[in-house]
Amino acid sequence: MSINLHNIEIMSNQQIEVEMGDRIRRRRLDMNMSQAELALRAGVARRTITSVEHGQGCSLQTLISLVRALRALAWIDQFLPEPEISPMALLLQEEETPYRVKRVRKHAGRPLKKATDWKWGDEV
Repeated sequence: MSINLHNIEIMSNQQIEVEMGDRIRRRRLDMNMSQAELALRAGVARRTITSVEHGQGCSLQTLISLVRALRALAWIDQFLPEPEISPMALLLQEEETPYRVKRVRKHAGRPLKKATDWKWGDEV
């Protein structure tokens, strides 16, 4: 099965797991690597490789270990590219940025001294 943009939206999670497992298996075979060798490089059990290749799922950590061992970390960037900010969102973000920050007055919360209590200091 090959995923394309037209049928991925209607595929179940299980079908996508099977497709991903198949792609991992094909990548392993393209690298002329056995399941045991991939398991050793990824730090997982050989049974885990068999399970993943048959679409039985795995943890995210295991998936990353497998992708790293297959030298295919670029897949992750293709899978979840860095989100881009649209020009309009960037413009709105700039408009929301304050140009001045109000400072809180130091006497906030304390009563001010009465005008009669204040003296220049040269008065006797």
